Amino acid sequence: MARVNAAPVSIVTLTYVAPLDAVDAQMAAHVAWLERGVAEGVLLIAGRQVPRVGGVLIFRGRRAEVEALAATDPFVTSGVATAAVVEIAASFAAEAVAATIA
Repeated sequence: MARVNAAPVSIVTLTYVAPLDAVDAQMAAHVAWLERGVAEGVLLIAGRQVPRVGGVLIFRGRRAEVEALAATDPFVTSGVATAAVVEIAASFAAEAVAATIA
């Protein structure tokens, strides 16, 4: 375990507010958006909730920055999902993760 000195990390929960066929219609655009976030180094983890009622995304960054970014997700802009953001001040992380969020 490593100390990470209160690194800002934000967790986004996406909640589907439309039928899954409407969500699926936005999936290609959403995945492209996720891929850009990973390539830019801000998106660390993304996946579906189980059961499939939305998703969870973990970003490096403060709440305001991540809220602005989440607002550009095609799921959100198309109205098929809403996004809620929680910022945490990460104090500890596994060694494999610490360098990524510091």
